[in-house]
Amino acid sequence: MVWDEWEKAKVDVAGARQVSMRLNQVTSGPGGGQADLVVHQDDLGAVGHEAFLLHGRLQQQADIAGAGADGSGNGSTMQAAASLKAAGFSLGGELETTVSVWTSQVKTVLQACAHISNHLDYSKKAHAADDEDIAASLRNRDGSAVSVSRIDEYLK
Repeated sequence: MVWDEWEKAKVDVAGARQVSMRLNQVTSGPGGGQADLVVHQDDLGAVGHEAFLLHGRLQQQADIAGAGADGSGNGSTMQAAASLKAAGFSLGGELETTVSVWTSQVKTVLQACAHISNHLDYSKKAHAADDEDIAASLRNRDGSAVSVSRIDEYLK
């Protein structure tokens, strides 16, 4: 592309570009109108609930350190590790390390599931409250919606 063509292309693009602002209007009733970013409260609740269920299943089924615990609280895997170490096998120490790393990893996943569940529960409530606040702030004294042209006056 030669320089003149480049300059013409820039002028054409600049001339075609219109700068404007578009605000979505709030419809009467809860939830407002359709927007580009939509969060369905049921979706947040469903994902949060699944994270809660996963947390419960992991807590019960992924505990290899405590499975088959004896009177001292050592699980069967740690008991096997201790027996192997006592018999002089280096595998005993490695098995202990494996259980330790596994337990740490499971705790991390459990914390993540709890965080997701709690955060989505909070987000669901916060979005609903934000929607109500925004809808209430965009109303005239008589309860009618503020017009877009009136909102535009505040932005100038």
